[in-house]
This record gives sequence, C-alpha cells and structure tokens, in this order.
Amino acid sequence: MNEMVKKGDICFDEEFSKEEMVQQSLMETDTSSSGGSSETGDENVGRGNWVGRLDFLLSCIGYAVGLGNIWRFPYLCYQSGGGAFLIPYVIFLVLCGMPLFFLEISYGQFASLSPISVWKMSPLFKGVGYGMVIISGIVCVYYNIIITWTIYFLYHSLRAVLPWSTCNNAWNTENCYVRGESVWTNSTVNTTMGYNTTGVNMTGLLLPSGIANGTSNGTSDLAGRITASEEFWQNEVLQITEGIEDLGTIRWELLICLAIAWIVIFLCLCKGVKSSGRVVYVTATFPYLVLTILFIRGVTLPGAGAGIYFYLVPEWEKLLTFKVWGDAAVQIFYSVGMAWGGLITMASFNKFNNNCYRDAMIVPLINCGTSVFAGLVIFSVLGFMSHETGIDIKNVVTQGPGLAFVAYPEAVVKLPISPLWAVLFFLMLFAVGLDTQDSGET
Repeated sequence: MNEMVKKGDICFDEEFSKEEMVQQSLMETDTSSSGGSSETGDENVGRGNWVGRLDFLLSCIGYAVGLGNIWRFPYLCYQSGGGAFLIPYVIFLVLCGMPLFFLEISYGQFASLSPISVWKMSPLFKGVGYGMVIISGIVCVYYNIIITWTIYFLYHSLRAVLPWSTCNNAWNTENCYVRGESVWTNSTVNTTMGYNTTGVNMTGLLLPSGIANGTSNGTSDLAGRITASEEFWQNEVLQITEGIEDLGTIRWELLICLAIAWIVIFLCLCKGVKSSGRVVYVTATFPYLVLTILFIRGVTLPGAGAGIYFYLVPEWEKLLTFKVWGDAAVQIFYSVGMAWGGLITMASFNKFNNNCYRDAMIVPLINCGTSVFAGLVIFSVLGFMSHETGIDIKNVVTQGPGLAFVAYPEAVVKLPISPLWAVLFFLMLFAVGLDTQDSGET
C-alpha cells in the first residue's frame, strides 16, 4: 500500500500527462532498439525528427504534387466535362481525400513507426504494410525512369535550335513533318487543284498551311505522317523496336542520365530526414515559381484564351455518367497519395505534439489547387499552338508522357526563345519528380 501511495505521489508531484507518458514510452522503445544517441532537439532517439517546422509540410506537398498534376489532371478535366469535373473532384476531396490523409499522418505521428511496424496495433493487417512498401518500391523504380527522360530532354534543351523542332536529324524518317510549316519534303499529295497530282514529286513545293496540316476539309491526307517531336520521342529517346522479341541495344545516354538521377536521389537522402528536409525547401517551391512564369507567358500568347476555355468550359451532362465520378475518385487517391506508405513514413518523424490536423487540411487543398493551376498553364500554351498551326486543339491534347514529352515540347518550339522555355519546363518536371521520389523513398 505504501508503495502504491508513493507511486501515486510521484505521478502527482511530477504531473505527468498521458501524452508525456506515451511519448516517454516511445522514446525508451527507440532508445532500446537503436542504442544510439539523438541529435539536439529530437524526441525520437535513433529515428530523429524533422529539423524545421515546415520540413514535414513541404515534404507532404512535394509528395502529393507530382507529375500526375501536370499531365494527368488537365486531360481528365478536359475529357470529363471541364469545369463540371471539379464538382465530383471537390466532393471526393472532402469525403475521402482529407479524412484519409488525416488518418494516415495522425497514426504515423502517434506511433513514430514505419508502415510495416505501425501495424503492431493489429498484426492481422501487417500485410497491408508490406503491400505499401512493395508498391512504393515499384513506383520509385519507374518514377526514376521518368526523371531520366526529363534529364535527357533538359540536356537537349541547352541548344540554340531544339532538336525536335526540325526534320533534318539522323533519327527522322521520310514521314516526318512540322506542324504549321508550309513545306513538305518528298511528299505525295492529292490537292483540289482540279487534276490528280498523285505520284508527283512535291519536294520543295509550297502548300497552304491548312493543307500542310491536314485541315482543309480532307483535301490532304496525313495518314502515316509523324510530327518531328514525336519522332524525337520514339526514334531518338526511346528507340522503340518492332516488337518485344527485339530488345535493342543499351542506350548509353539514358543509362548515364539514370545514373545521375539515382546519384541525386542518394545525395538527397543520405542523411535521412535531416538532408531531405532541407532539399524540399527548393524542390517543393521551385515548381510553383516556374509554373507562375510559364502561366504569365502563356496567358499573354494569342489563342491562350481559347485553350483555357476549351479546358474549363462546363459540360454538365457528363456529370450523369459514372465514368466521370470514377475518374474523380481515382485522381484524388492518385494525387494525394493515400495508402502508399509515404505519408505514414514522413509523419513518423514528426514530434508528438505537431499539429497534424492543420497539415491534413492544407496539403490536399494545395495539391488540388496545383492541379487546376497546372492545367491553366498547359492549355494556355496548347491554345497558342492551335492558333499558330491552325489545327483543332482536340488534335493536340493528349495525356501521360505524350503531353510532357511530345505535345508541350512541340508547343514550346513556337515560342520566341524556345530553348529558355524548354529548360524551365523540364527543370520544373525534374524538381517535381525529384520531390516525389525523395518523399517516397524516405
């Protein structure tokens, strides 16, 4: 009885709160498991904590804001009803995105454990943790390939004449053409000049721009024609073979770019959150600077308004289709990054009393706002391209790598000082990819 009273007196005198006891227990667990010493100010001995208050917030923003915001959301928004798509998108953000985001970072912060170890609370679901790690590993591998392509394009952007702007390169074929130009080389064309010109060598013949782009009501056939930017992508960057049985040769240029990508990732993560937390101050903010510059340049171009209108004009009838609602839900899960393990991992380095509720409100809103803003940037430039070439913007819009490595680079060619805008665009892609990669591998 005396011992119980003494213990009660100790607890009363020291005024331990429940949070402090849990925190002390976690610290003792980390100490016993790691046997190391902590850095100054760290609560989690061995694991450590984020250095600054903004480290975690910027890391989450960088993790959520990725390439999908730039090349997937704009296309989905245009395809799924323009401005009307934002209605189901916001609904799923409020009902699914924010609550699940808060759930993951809250119990990751409370437990200060990895996505596998955190399931000690319910060992039955430990397989979920293994699944998160496996998926994150697969994503990191393919994401680094995208960063490799970005570095390769960035290298080729440092030229006075962009290599995907002409058809005079070694990788170009006789089917190559440049949108908007009125000269075809070695072309066989049927026109409406009143007689049949099939089989006539049209080398160096000047054609109206509408005919050269296949927009003169079917008087010109572009079947089999490939744009210069697409040939650069397929024949020079990827060097696609005729089938899976032909593996081709090692692309030494891409191998070097891949090695550079992995080295940069290693340097960003070599000291854990102590180094990655500093990197995000650049990688998480730089894309917004570039997006702002590209937006200001884009909206001042002729035809930009038509591109933005094409992107956001509401098509209310599409809200009655299930596919639109399904695309909105998938995009929320894809972009915010729930159930991948990255949020749990990053939150596990938080201090116990960090205001994770505030972070759970800020990050998804910034992520969704970035998606809409990136769409404005992309479609303003695509609208300009449509205006310059005379082709319908529907024939320019694409998604996935085709938007980032074919359509947008082709549009940049039409801008004055095109290498500058190409460098800025691919630097932005590099920063976005690097930030997501760092957070996913933390």
